[in-house]
Order: sequence, then C-alpha cells, then structure tokens
Amino acid sequence: MLAALKVLTTVELGVMVGVEFAVAVVLNRILKALPEDAGQLGRAHGGRMLGAVMPFWYIGSLVLVAVWAVADRHHHGTWLLVTAGALLIVSVLMSVLLLVPINNRSKTWTAENRPADWQEQSDRWDRYHYARVAVIVAAFALLVAALV
Repeated sequence: MLAALKVLTTVELGVMVGVEFAVAVVLNRILKALPEDAGQLGRAHGGRMLGAVMPFWYIGSLVLVAVWAVADRHHHGTWLLVTAGALLIVSVLMSVLLLVPINNRSKTWTAENRPADWQEQSDRWDRYHYARVAVIVAAFALLVAALV
C-alpha cells in the first residue's frame, strides 16, 4: 500500500509540476506572441480552465505528501517529505495571496472590459508564477529524493 501511495503521489505532483512548468515556459510565451487580442483572450480562458482545477491539485498534492510522510515516518528520508510538504504549503499560500487575485480578475477580461494596466497585471502574474514553479519544482525534487 505504501508503494502505491508513493507512486500516486509522485505521478500526481510530477504531472502538476509539468503543467505549471509548461504554462510558465511554453504556453505564456505562445500567448504573448499571438496577434491582437488573441493572447489576452487565451490567458482568460486558461485562467478559467486551470483556475477551476488547480486548487484541488495543489491541496491534493499537499495531502498526499503529508499522508506519505506520516505513513513512512520512521524512514530516514522523511525529513525530505516534510520539507517538500512545507514548500507545497508555501506554493498554496503564494497562489492564494498573489496569483489567485490577479487570475480572478483576468479570467473575466475581454477586449472591451479589460483595464488599462492589464498587461502589467499579466506580467506580474507571470513573475509570481515563475517563483511558484521554482518552489514546486524544488518540492518535487525533494519528493523524488525521498524515494531513494
């Protein structure tokens, strides 16, 4: 059962990290290169779609890491899991305090109703997202290290 939990947690967090990394490094660059309003409309749609899934994904990752840490608490690598869990808590806090407020505004924007500083807000979201990606990549690396 513990082996299945380790696999599930690693795959779940790994896929989440992959999606967030792809958004930061690939998708947002593609959207910025689109002509006229297409990029902004794409970001709004992505904000609605991923914004609906990410709370469950982030909290789910944290819960799985916590369960693994408790279940394997006598293993010498448990401190890696605890540290990974702490980083995931940081990523959730970053999301709630920094990224979600911008996302909640930007997912409703259209060419007709977006604010004058929409690009600045989008750029700010990107910077916060890069930092969050660094945090969850570090958490994932610690999780993988705990496997060995």
